[in-house]
Amino acid sequence: MSWLPTLITANVEEGFDLAIKLSRMGVKKTQPDDEVRAKLRPIYENDADSLTNVSHVIATNFQTVAAANNYWR
Repeated sequence: MSWLPTLITANVEEGFDLAIKLSRMGVKKTQPDDEVRAKLRPIYENDADSLTNVSHVIATNFQTVAAANNYWR
């Protein structure tokens, strides 16, 4: 089964959770090595600019989910 069978969610909170999952999966598919991701995490988890960038990626993915679910009606 696909990890992403649909962008349709039951409510906005599920939509936001899906946006986070999309963001995390993007990182995982870009850097599939768990050990490398674990080594990099301490670098970005304490960097305000990196965290702001993460928020931007999540927001962009949430826009996609929101459009698919017509949240802006």
